[in-house]
Order: sequence, then structure tokens, then C-alpha cells
Amino acid sequence: MKKVGVIANSKRPHAADVFERLARKADELGWSLFADEASAQHLPAATVIDFEQFAATVDVLLAMGGDGTVLFCAKLLEGATVPILGINLGSLGFLTSVSEDNLEATLAALHSEHCTSAARMAADCTVVRDGNAGPTRRVLNDVVIAFGGSSRMVTLDLTVDGEPISSFACDGLIVSTPAGSTGHALSTGGPILQPGTNVFGINLICPHTLSNRPLVLPGSSVIEISVQTSHKALIFSVDGQDVDELSPGDTVRITRSEKPVYFLYPPGYSYYSVLRKKLHWRGSNL
Repeated sequence: MKKVGVIANSKRPHAADVFERLARKADELGWSLFADEASAQHLPAATVIDFEQFAATVDVLLAMGGDGTVLFCAKLLEGATVPILGINLGSLGFLTSVSEDNLEATLAALHSEHCTSAARMAADCTVVRDGNAGPTRRVLNDVVIAFGGSSRMVTLDLTVDGEPISSFACDGLIVSTPAGSTGHALSTGGPILQPGTNVFGINLICPHTLSNRPLVLPGSSVIEISVQTSHKALIFSVDGQDVDELSPGDTVRITRSEKPVYFLYPPGYSYYSVLRKKLHWRGSNL
């Protein structure tokens, strides 16, 4: 790998020091750095390119910041096979696999091709309104239908592969990929889905029933959520970004994307170790 892209959140603590270390190591390894205009301000040796050029220009993309930076990079690549290496400039995240303390060692492993590559399931979603399908949006983490300008509940109809599942009175609904199961879905009591699986998780937000349980569906499922009744305009959010408002009669259709998102992980990386640290799992004291 010779052409390395960099997209960074420079507002993170110690960012300036990390950029300096990255530039020094890249020069040592003989890499050419490519960065967006904002990131290049901290990497004078980098070639400035537009966001739309990354997928066709670089061999690997360093997402330097937090999980939000990784989500931005995944959206930016639009299904390209360029792998993402997440470098956290704060506390270790679920999507960022490298801490700033391990920066140089990980870059050396990347250069010697000792990093592990993994494909992570992504989803495609679209809003169908008055029989017309809107633009398709790629999803790495989750689709959320919720919130709005009123505290009153809504009624959402859930259909899977053409079969009606049920109507739910609730505050909203979350459809997550395995990568997104440790995000908003986790806070609603959803299951943690191992990132390598090809499944969807479905969680209701504050359902008006005590019998509700989260669902795990095969990745081959066609999921449709229709707004039956609502006294407010619902927010349709993709990977934490509000992209539309939904009204009664609107349907959100979600399917597995044919193009996954590719990630790189350093030697010794363990997803379960991240879970133990982030969720403070300590085991039982006997």
C-alpha cells in the first residue's frame, strides 16, 4: 500500500501530536498521503483531494477520530472496496480499532500486510411515498424512525418478506446491522450482534406493551416499516444523520446491500476485548 487517505476529526484531544506522528511514520514507510482540505491543514505533506476522489485514489483510508468519523468514511466510499482503518483519537470505540498509543505499530503492520481485512454487512434503505421510491441510502450502523415534535406515540406496521408481523404503538423503531448493534439499539435493550454475521436487529423504542422483544432477522430479509398513525412528523435517521421526515402512509424499505464495507484490524485485535472494556464486563466474583 502506497497511497494512504486520511480523513480526520482534528478537534479531538492530542490530534496535532497524532498528525505529526502519522506524517513522520508515513515518510519513513514511503507512503503518499492524501487528505481532504480540512485534514490536510494538519498534514502539510499530504495531497489535497475532494471527498469524491478518495474511492478512486487511495489504497486504504485512515478514519482518524471516533466512530462518527468511520461512519462518514463508509458513506463517502459508496460501496468501493477501499478498506477503512479506524484510529481513535480519544477513548476506544466500537468501530475504531486502533488507539493513538498503538499508531506507529499499526501503521508498520499495515505496511507489512499483517493487518486483517474483514467485510462488514451494510444495508440499503429507501422511503416509499405515494407509491414512489426515493433515493437509496447506504447504512453501516442503523436506521432509526423516531422522535419528532410531540411526545405522543405513533403506530408502526412491521412487514418482513411480505408477511405482516405486527403493528406497534411506540415512540419509534430501530433497524440495526451487526456493526450498529452496539449503538442506539443497545440502549433500547437490543442484542449485541457479532460483526461478522449477516443479520438485522429490530428494536422498538418505548413500546406500549410489556411483551415486546427484539427481533433478529436473516440478512436476506426485506424489511418494511410503514407509518400507520402519527400525530407528529417522524424523523427518519440513517447512521445518526437526519435525512427525511415521515408521515402516515410512508414506508421505509430496508435490504442488505450487495456491497459491504471493508475494514482493517491490527494484529491481536479482539472484538470481545473491546466489548469487555467498553461495557465494563468484569465477570462474577466467586
